Amino acid sequence: MLTSLRTVLETHVDTGAIPGAVALVARGDRIDVEAVGSVDVAGTAPMDRDSIFRIASITKPLVAAATMMLVEDGRIGLDEPVARWLPELASPVVVRTPTGPVDDVVPAARPITVEDLLTFTAGYGFPYDFTLPVVKLLFDELGQGPPEPQAVAAPDEWMATLSRIPLLHQPGDGWLYNTGSDILGVLIARAAGCPLPELLAERLFEPLGMVDTGFAVPAGKLARLTSFYRTAEARGLELVDAPEGQWSSPPPFPSGAGGLVSTVDDWHAFARMLLAGGAVDGRRLLSPASVRQMTTDQLSEGQREAGRLFLEGQGWGFGGSVDIAPTDPWNVPGRYGWVGGTGTAAYLTPSTGAVSILLTQVELGGPTPPDLMREFWRCAADL
Repeated sequence: MLTSLRTVLETHVDTGAIPGAVALVARGDRIDVEAVGSVDVAGTAPMDRDSIFRIASITKPLVAAATMMLVEDGRIGLDEPVARWLPELASPVVVRTPTGPVDDVVPAARPITVEDLLTFTAGYGFPYDFTLPVVKLLFDELGQGPPEPQAVAAPDEWMATLSRIPLLHQPGDGWLYNTGSDILGVLIARAAGCPLPELLAERLFEPLGMVDTGFAVPAGKLARLTSFYRTAEARGLELVDAPEGQWSSPPPFPSGAGGLVSTVDDWHAFARMLLAGGAVDGRRLLSPASVRQMTTDQLSEGQREAGRLFLEGQGWGFGGSVDIAPTDPWNVPGRYGWVGGTGTAAYLTPSTGAVSILLTQVELGGPTPPDLMREFWRCAADL
């Protein structure tokens, strides 16, 4: 017997694991949407289809798409060294050994390129071991932990700090999570000559009608912003951020890795554009070739090994994972997307036209997707 989408969500609301959730599953013109539970643990208001969530790392595919738009414009090149726009990274150094001290370094064997940032092979980011000295610097100096938009320095200061942190490995040698998208956000803003929020609004949000997506929530929409929680042992759900909190005003650092808020319909509009080969309402935002690059695995087996903590039967395209090996019923070869640490997940499958989006408001406990996401993906595959 197939389990309904609503039943999957309600089961986890009833146990108290999450206050609420909104999910969307689409195939072509058929769209199923369910909103269950409440926007907070107090039950202040019911969850609705247009509830706004902090979407964390499912920001990454949107930033990758904007990057490819600038590539098509001729403003940047995939194989160009990033130093043209990020002079702070003109002469990077690499720790001699991953476990060694951060001052025992060698010069990078080659420059970091734009494509290195898109594929997360630049040498900056999180490996399988979060205790490595260089990784600790990324957390302590750059605010590379769970998103706290008001606590991170502005882009120029952030880049100056990054320039003093060595790479974990040589450019191109392995996949490392997250930091590439934040660097990319700074790069494309500089290349476009405008702040990242303005760039994304002009090139993506406005053409796609993504009216509720941005780096902050206007005062008139705060009632629709869900509260954000983490699970605390013996205390249940612990409030991390309320609607009037960190996303109620523009951040100093608009994070290309995880700073956006959005809704299921807004992210679905983005997914539909990719499924249509980069077009929307007769207007082309991206070429089909760029969409194929984004949604095709770009990694070698050796590069994937460095990211084994995060990549479960997956490779990586530009800004998102690509399923390459069925490891469970939800893993569909060719599926592109990612999960967010705030309890979000969004995927599309170019070969079938399927889209699955799940937005919750409880922080993930680690890289492994929780039971709710796995059950949602199983259910989505059956609809």
